Amino acid sequence: MNERPKILVIYYTQTGQLKRIVDTVIGPLQDMADIVYEELKPVQPFAFPWKKQTFYDTMPETVLGRPRAIQALNVDPNAHFDLVVLAYQPWFLSPSQPTAAFLQSEQGKRLLNGKPVITLMGCRNMWLSAQETVKGYLQAAGAHLVGNIVMVDKSPNLVALITVLRWQFKGKKEATALLPPAGVQEADIVASARFANPIRKVLTTRSWDALQPELIELKAVELLAPLILLEDRGISAFRYWSKFISAKGGPGAPERQGRVSMYRGLLLIGIFVLSPISKISSLLKLTFNKKELAERVEYYKGIHLS
Repeated sequence: MNERPKILVIYYTQTGQLKRIVDTVIGPLQDMADIVYEELKPVQPFAFPWKKQTFYDTMPETVLGRPRAIQALNVDPNAHFDLVVLAYQPWFLSPSQPTAAFLQSEQGKRLLNGKPVITLMGCRNMWLSAQETVKGYLQAAGAHLVGNIVMVDKSPNLVALITVLRWQFKGKKEATALLPPAGVQEADIVASARFANPIRKVLTTRSWDALQPELIELKAVELLAPLILLEDRGISAFRYWSKFISAKGGPGAPERQGRVSMYRGLLLIGIFVLSPISKISSLLKLTFNKKELAERVEYYKGIHLS
């Protein structure tokens, strides 16, 4: 009699939304696999809802890959698993600090070495740069990325931004008279159970190369070309500001708070005032660089690191 496959699920969530996505996608596999859940816990927790200045002050170290430490894992780093599911959120177009801390840790590297990994994201709509960073960490750990599932808020970009900021700073997720609920929509979370079947199949066949094409068929990753251009500009700005702010000290340092406040103000101006101007340049790029952007869309929907 064959042993049941063993799945390790590694996740960090502040609001519980990502755990709900994990349970919906992976839960249906309980009848055929043993599932171990490992919640990442920062040594110094990130408070939720966020204080605004603390939230923006978290950006530099997130983008620079200098995360706050996490507690030791409960799972034995030498334990055998047939599949690892890494569930995470992007922060500032980068993997969340607890996720980065895990991927950088010796325990994490030992756990991931030689393992097939599925990444599972719950986010607003911008995740490309974060996933590229995660791909690099996984490759360095000797892991094999075999699948990627991205659950996004499908509201218009600025609407999603307003609702997620309301959620982050006030803890209010529910819909209002003018705004939809924040985060990934409930109907989309419920529908994500469809991704369990291809995972079930490859756990039996071990034909890992077949997984991502099947997930793509089920619309596990949907990506519009304009978001690529939006992220290109965003990550460049974050990298500049992260270095500029961190040059004045570490997280919470009084000496850097003036620069954090400057960044806060310019970020909001950039989003709400300059976005229409940026949209014009994006339209030109979409018109004249169609082939290149189409190739980039296909690349980001895949699992390989360029």
